[in-house]
Amino acid sequence: MIKKYRMIYDENLCIGCQSCSIACRVENNVSDSFFRLQVRMETRGIFPSLSMQFSRHACVMCENAPCVSVCPTHASFQTKDGLTHIDERLCISCKYCIVACPYEARFINPHTKAVEKCTFCFENRVSKEILPACVSICPTEALSFGDLNDKNSTVSQKSHKNYFTFPKEHLRTFPKVTLIPHKKGIKS
Repeated sequence: MIKKYRMIYDENLCIGCQSCSIACRVENNVSDSFFRLQVRMETRGIFPSLSMQFSRHACVMCENAPCVSVCPTHASFQTKDGLTHIDERLCISCKYCIVACPYEARFINPHTKAVEKCTFCFENRVSKEILPACVSICPTEALSFGDLNDKNSTVSQKSHKNYFTFPKEHLRTFPKVTLIPHKKGIKS
């Protein structure tokens, strides 16, 4: 059976520790000054009543991926399970996919000169039934990952219990990354 992967990011549990960003950088040997994954912080409110809000920024693995449709060499492609990947051997660094990505999740690797992005650690981990590095390291379990078709998986259970949104839902890209949004009145 084809897997239906999903990653859930619970904004209420994220403490902005950057463990996920560091794990991603180490696992994927990401060059300095570039990011496959970033956690950004926003300060809200008026002093002295301030709160911090954290947001995760990375490839969201769109089902309707604009980056795939603009790639002239088919270096950007989707697997049968719907994950978006890049074949760096075919990438000509034209940057069409970088411009097309509404999530600003792609960059040119300075060493390979190919486009790079989050892959959910597919080759090193997920294909071997190991959680992505960012999920496995999160101390608050703000990140969950798994197969929606598996009724016993954490993502399947959370998807039925929680209200969630999709990043930039209005674009109809149908991301595989979903958000459990901040609850009103709760300070992060």
